[in-house]
Amino acid sequence: MRHWTNPSHARADRLVSRQEIVRSDLCIGCGSCAAQMRWDRDGFLKPDDRAEPPAEQFANQCPFSPAAANEDQIAAERFPSASAADPRIGRFEAAYVGHALEDPFRRNGSSGGLTSWVAAELLRTGAVDGVAHVAPAEPQKDGRFFGYRISHSLDELSRGAKSRYYPVELTSVLREIRQVPGRYAVVGVPCFIKAIHLLRRVDPVIRERVTHTLGLFCGHMKSAAMVESFALQLGADIRRVRAIDYRIKDERRPANWYRAHLELDDGSSAAQDWWHLADGDWGAGFLQNPACDWCDDVVGETADVSFGDAWVEPYSSDGRGTNVMVVRSKQLADMVERARSDGRLELRPVDADFIAQTQAAGLRHRRDGLAYRLTWRGRGVTPRKRVQPSAALPLRRKLVYRMRHAIARWSHRMFRLARGLRAPAIYTVWARSMLRLYQSLTWSSGRLGRMLDRVMPQPER
Repeated sequence: MRHWTNPSHARADRLVSRQEIVRSDLCIGCGSCAAQMRWDRDGFLKPDDRAEPPAEQFANQCPFSPAAANEDQIAAERFPSASAADPRIGRFEAAYVGHALEDPFRRNGSSGGLTSWVAAELLRTGAVDGVAHVAPAEPQKDGRFFGYRISHSLDELSRGAKSRYYPVELTSVLREIRQVPGRYAVVGVPCFIKAIHLLRRVDPVIRERVTHTLGLFCGHMKSAAMVESFALQLGADIRRVRAIDYRIKDERRPANWYRAHLELDDGSSAAQDWWHLADGDWGAGFLQNPACDWCDDVVGETADVSFGDAWVEPYSSDGRGTNVMVVRSKQLADMVERARSDGRLELRPVDADFIAQTQAAGLRHRRDGLAYRLTWRGRGVTPRKRVQPSAALPLRRKLVYRMRHAIARWSHRMFRLARGLRAPAIYTVWARSMLRLYQSLTWSSGRLGRMLDRVMPQPER
């Protein structure tokens, strides 16, 4: 298997403190190092503990620490005899495209229902006693729209279906896992699953009790301000919003036509397609967590099994939703194959190329884009990644990555300004202007992109 470990960073192996990680915009807010978390001014969760963890322990357990084991090293330990390996998706036993046939998994999920099905099957068969996953919270009571919880029954688990593009943290479920003996599965995005495995290295209780990990393919994480932005664009006061569905499902529409749906305190609702929203173009990076620019794992390479959307035709046009699934654990590969043979899952085996094709944009951003971003990284802690710093890109691609980086940073500042002045138009007018410029650069028919191609014609990577 190809390795991307980059030994050239001068500060890569030194121990770093939690304060340094936070100040360097490398804290993803997972909470694996903390007892309590707080909201920062940009709508992200950060550690609130006064005392610093021991330097060696923290440096080895933070998923963005340059001293911590990387995804290749963790996967080699967990899946040493994997039957296949690919530099884009990691080690694996099998890969599939398809959906759950058993009700209500596909119907209740954002995609093909496979994440919930696997979690439910682990509970049903007694492989685990509880599943830690993200579920809706009560904003008036909890101060947030979503949070981690541990489900011990299929009914509890079903309430956590669907995608949540919202900051969450693991502190409460880790506390419960430490207090209550049993076997647990954890569902999370790649950096959260990596954090769990790093924590398992230093915490014998977590190592014994977290027996399964279910990963979610990830483009990047959004700020809590995204909900507030959607609300103000839909004419709703954020204080009246009681629930949000980021991807309300409609079988009459293609699966990749995202539609946000808000439920208000008087029982009414408001909804809009993402592409009509000022910050609704996911790839542009509005309100993105800064740490996501320094991540190189799209598909959850350290998880026992991971799931994504099948963003290729004919699947992306199927409004019922279709998953891709990468299975790395031999135990789970056997479980999935039995269910497939029994007619409980509709799955077609695919290869690494197919999985990578469904995530092509994300992989470009985390490979070519990350390599380029590393050439200008100058603030605080230097992350150690599995790609070498490189500026060997066409001018147009360099400008795309520069602009995404700028949008991600400036969107937080502009949103804070708009909120402080109580003038939402400051943010929305700026966002729409930036989006037009971004799309003129990235779209094949975009004027700016065509001009650059004429001036400096170079093949796209």
